[in-house]
Amino acid sequence: MPTAALPAFLLLLLPAAHAHAQYFPAPHIWEHVEAELAGFDSVSLQHAVSFARSGAETEPADLHQVIHDAFAPREPDFRILGPTKNRAGDSGVVVRGGRIVAEWGDVDRTDMTFSVAKSYLSMIAAIAIRDGLIRSADDRAAAYIPDPLFDGEHNGVITWHHLLQQTSDWSGELWDIHDWADRPEGDDPEQWPRRRLYEPGTRFKYNDVRVNLLALGLLQVLREPLPQVLLREIMRPIGASSTWRWYGYENSWVELDGLKIQSVSGGGHFGGGLVISTRDHARFGLLMLNRGEWAGERLLPASWFERMREPSAAQPDYGYLWWLNTGRKRIPAAPESAYWAAGFGGNYIYIDECNDLLIVLRWIPDLPGVVEQVMRSMNDPRTSCSG
Repeated sequence: MPTAALPAFLLLLLPAAHAHAQYFPAPHIWEHVEAELAGFDSVSLQHAVSFARSGAETEPADLHQVIHDAFAPREPDFRILGPTKNRAGDSGVVVRGGRIVAEWGDVDRTDMTFSVAKSYLSMIAAIAIRDGLIRSADDRAAAYIPDPLFDGEHNGVITWHHLLQQTSDWSGELWDIHDWADRPEGDDPEQWPRRRLYEPGTRFKYNDVRVNLLALGLLQVLREPLPQVLLREIMRPIGASSTWRWYGYENSWVELDGLKIQSVSGGGHFGGGLVISTRDHARFGLLMLNRGEWAGERLLPASWFERMREPSAAQPDYGYLWWLNTGRKRIPAAPESAYWAAGFGGNYIYIDECNDLLIVLRWIPDLPGVVEQVMRSMNDPRTSCSG
């Protein structure tokens, strides 16, 4: 009888080494495992959960107002173009060996996830490359998109690699938003439209306008809505629920092969983005933890998991829309190989291959602190995958 089919009381009798064997949850089912069998001290793990929850930030609940208050004072003509959803309580899950070791809050409630959507977008790019629709991430985007968005001496040399690392410094306007108007730099608003242009690949700038440009480019290449691609290629095979949604803006509709299609956003900076549950985030995270393989089926190219975690020359703790622990600077308690998706308000998917560990947090900003507490609760924490 396979481990996944064992009754819970028999699973608890297995030796710890067997409990670490990889397991993939079926749709609507996810096995739990006692902390001790998964290599944790139960009291310390509960302390880690309490620590996480003590730092939760769920007020004000009205995210439409929160977004407006956060960005409108500085960003010219700021407006919310996509749907928003109020937040409620915090939630989270800790997974090891594929099984849930701890979870709290309403893990089935869908919530805005802000820039965590960027990391999902990275995997859409992996699918386009896997299927040969993009030959190489190092190719110029202009070679695939016959659109004035990539015309000109500056924009014309931008590659998919630059877009994925947020180092393109693309200049222009998309969905009625100028690139310079998103998180404008400097103290002189009159200079913002005349900002200095940097050679693509030489400067990192966190910028939703340019990530939305990547989403539009992938839509043009794949020739179908990106939520449909995500559903077919990833979410349905991993048994995710049907409750998640991926939105764009009220003005991000394009005509493609005679059809009106909404180009999705890579975050909730202007509203929209991915609205999803903690449990579905965790399924996606488990796929990442297993480098694109799910229950013996390869969904994403293994090579992408090396490429996407190559530190950017311009931002060493950033890869292909995933944050990296380069030099163990961002999360000193974690291995250097750990990486994570991060979104406004404390939304995270943390992946740690060395410790076979997955953590999802909703509305809990202190990821480094939570990871440190979880690592302390482990009997055999590793800070390196070697040795």
